[in-house]
Amino acid sequence: MRAARRPDPQGRAGPVALAPAPRLWPALGAVYRAQLSRARVARIPLLFVATFQSLGILVLLRGVVDPGPGEAARAVVAGSTVLVVAFVALNLLAQYFGQLRASGGLDHYATLPVPAAAVALGTAAAYASFTLPGAAVTAVTGSVLYELPMGGLWLLVAVVPLAGAALAGLGAALGLLSPRPELATLCGQLGMSAALLLGVLPASRMPVPVQWVRDLLPSTYGVDALAAVLRPDPQWGAVLLGLAVCTVAGAAALALATWSYRRAATR
Repeated sequence: MRAARRPDPQGRAGPVALAPAPRLWPALGAVYRAQLSRARVARIPLLFVATFQSLGILVLLRGVVDPGPGEAARAVVAGSTVLVVAFVALNLLAQYFGQLRASGGLDHYATLPVPAAAVALGTAAAYASFTLPGAAVTAVTGSVLYELPMGGLWLLVAVVPLAGAALAGLGAALGLLSPRPELATLCGQLGMSAALLLGVLPASRMPVPVQWVRDLLPSTYGVDALAAVLRPDPQWGAVLLGLAVCTVAGAAALALATWSYRRAATR
């Protein structure tokens, strides 16, 4: 960019250095703090709803699933835990960006001197951050109800951010690409329902076509990684594979969210 010119005291024009463009990480941190402050008031009640919903599923299925480290019990606990993330990061974020696009709020963000990636990633990270307490409560309660070992629950510090990034990126893209806020809400609800049905039920009991659909949902790899550490003998190979796939899916989802934001903000 060419520097502007300003006359000096003797009347001669000289170059004036322009302010440097904002860098990604400082801009992302600023957006994250702003969205975190906003969401702290507006979204905490909904986080209680998300946690209560997952706890209700645990109690409901306790009557039909035998306790112990079996496949069904581990799937119920792991799926219900990740469902908290799906409710906030996928469902609520799709609604937020859908309403933001419909109300013209994207015009405000488009005028800010921050990269598009900072807006998309900072907002997604803020929403995903609220899911860790609810996920931890759900995982501990489920382990007690279904008599599962809790020694591997420390893996939540990896599963929640990775699954949250993938689901938040997907939710942001759904909200930004939907032409109407009603469609964004519908897509968010359908995505959360898919995370519920395909995450809570054991994969081996699903028909093969449904298993293929399950493989397309990025949160299922976080579910599989968490379920693998709820065994008496954790399968660390399966854990690392699930986290690796979830990382790749999260990066792809966040890249899609960034592209969707640029597309929506410039139309």
